[in-house]
Amino acid sequence: MNRYNCVVCIKQVPDTKKVTGDAMKADGTINRAALPAIFNPEDRNALEAALKVKETYGGTVTVITMGLPAAKAILREALMCGADRAVLVTDRKAAGSDTLATSYILSQAVKKFSPDLVFCGRQAIDGDTAQTGPQIGEKLDCAVVTYLEKLELDGDTAIATRDIGTGVETCRAKLPALFTVTERFGDLRPYEMRRVMKFKNAEPETLSCDDIGCEAGRCGFAGSPTSVNKIESVVLAGGEFQEVPATDEGIGALVAGLIKDHTIG
Repeated sequence: MNRYNCVVCIKQVPDTKKVTGDAMKADGTINRAALPAIFNPEDRNALEAALKVKETYGGTVTVITMGLPAAKAILREALMCGADRAVLVTDRKAAGSDTLATSYILSQAVKKFSPDLVFCGRQAIDGDTAQTGPQIGEKLDCAVVTYLEKLELDGDTAIATRDIGTGVETCRAKLPALFTVTERFGDLRPYEMRRVMKFKNAEPETLSCDDIGCEAGRCGFAGSPTSVNKIESVVLAGGEFQEVPATDEGIGALVAGLIKDHTIG
């Protein structure tokens, strides 16, 4: 049986379902203190992918997050679900990092563990960019497979099934490789009670940017070309509607009306 060294990048995110007018600071960064913090949903799917590799083929699972000390909460959750090791990268130098700076810092941390497989959620709900995972892979100079739904391993080769929007695609990738995982992979398994008791007060390993060899100019605001102008909660309210008969005449009348009022055409 092969044994695979898996690393999972996870993130504690503000609950975007509870956005208020205080959600953004004057400098364009998220006011995390104004929102409840949760385990990013698709990162939970990524952790499940790594745990299935460990369960099926043997190996270890290390979880890494970058953030404030409060992010230890999701690392403890990961340990309770079956992860073997938890690492927090926390440093004032990382404050204000966009996806470019974040992916650089995380890639530096991931390198320390020489993984066979790296898993990330498809995207984080606080930004919805889906950029960080592929950017980590680029900086690790390894194969990247996005939108993962199913994974099999054969020695140093991964056979991955991924969502391509209009269907699925099965591809092969040499390890080491990075995978971004969607909710279709499956939900994260529940906590194991014995692990809850063991890890409820666990103190994850803590690393600084210096510990992982980061260049200061590539971290935080200094390494972040992205700027955010405004954050707001948009609520879609119901309005008037018109029922269109499901006939050629009904569709024709709808199109004619849209052309007449210059909605189309």
